[in-house]
Amino acid sequence: MTFFSMPTCMRGAVRRRPIAARLTGLCRRLYQKCNFVTFRVPSVSIRLRAAHASTFTAAALACAFATCPASAAPTQYPLTLENCRESVTITAPPRRVVAIGQTQTEILYALGLGDRVVGTAVWFSPVAKPYEAVNAGVKRLADNDPSFEAVLAQEPDLVTAMFEWHVGPNGIVGKRDQFAKVKVPTYVSPADCVGKDNSGAGDGVRTQMFTMELVYRNIREFGQIFDVADRAEVLIAALQAREDKAVQAVADLKARDVPVLVWFSSRDLKGDGFMAGKNGVPAYILSKLGARNIITTNEEWPLVGWESVAAANPAVIVAVRMDRRRFPADDIEKKLDFLKTDAVASKLDAVRANRVVVMDVGATRAGLDTIDGIETLARAIADLGRSP
Repeated sequence: MTFFSMPTCMRGAVRRRPIAARLTGLCRRLYQKCNFVTFRVPSVSIRLRAAHASTFTAAALACAFATCPASAAPTQYPLTLENCRESVTITAPPRRVVAIGQTQTEILYALGLGDRVVGTAVWFSPVAKPYEAVNAGVKRLADNDPSFEAVLAQEPDLVTAMFEWHVGPNGIVGKRDQFAKVKVPTYVSPADCVGKDNSGAGDGVRTQMFTMELVYRNIREFGQIFDVADRAEVLIAALQAREDKAVQAVADLKARDVPVLVWFSSRDLKGDGFMAGKNGVPAYILSKLGARNIITTNEEWPLVGWESVAAANPAVIVAVRMDRRRFPADDIEKKLDFLKTDAVASKLDAVRANRVVVMDVGATRAGLDTIDGIETLARAIADLGRSP
């Protein structure tokens, strides 16, 4: 099997006073707001998802050269937002936040708001390395689904969720009106409700293709909610620059329209697999890079048999790595062994040619790590494009 990892990153920090003297406008305000936080980039990227932590650093340093986005107006409270078919009113910057979902937690950390987070839940993999220190001081309510009571015990003034099936009309943690009755506002990631129907069973059906604009909306709305809009714009600009660079890296390759399968997990290792549907986050990554998802259903993660996969015969298989152990196939080593030994899977072109890309689970979710996924798969496609 071939393993594609992220490139080595340089170390950096945004803290030195001499830089502040060179900042103007937005840049000076950003520096003043963010100076209490040190953003470090690991010297070795052990996990694919660690690279995104460099984005805030790089963009903040760019302020010294007058390349910052335009200044954002301070938030006027009370603030009312339309969020996933609900009106949410925030009366003041939240101080005690419970984040149900790893993507929401890490966006808050990336915005320098770790000191506002009093509880987290729903983790698929370890926190990105640059956030380890701040995360160590935050209570983990559950690796998976916390109870309504456990959330309220933290006395939150905001609950944010990654998925509607945790906090929504059929929320298993709590319905939004339950939180409203105890005067706790809720915010759900727009990426899980805009262009997506979560009314049925399973992971929902996407009626429109996911785009990173939904993540940028999430970041901007956090910027409004917490009155850190300047930080939000800098983070967005840096993520957009990384995405553009990754797409450009494969723009001229002949390896276009490459058929790809993204395998998330399986309830039974030898049974049908949860594969990425045609409109979700992995499909967006593939579309940005000119690759083609072999799965054509609107379901977020449909169950697909390996005989059907064999009929489509993907040129590349993306196997998702995670620390979660809900199903046997959550284990990446078991996935890779299955591909090599199963009577059907072992005969796929992707397996026979060692075109298996191991991607961290974070890249399959709507958040900062989506950009990591674009960069990782761009390298894989570039390698394929250089093959005879």
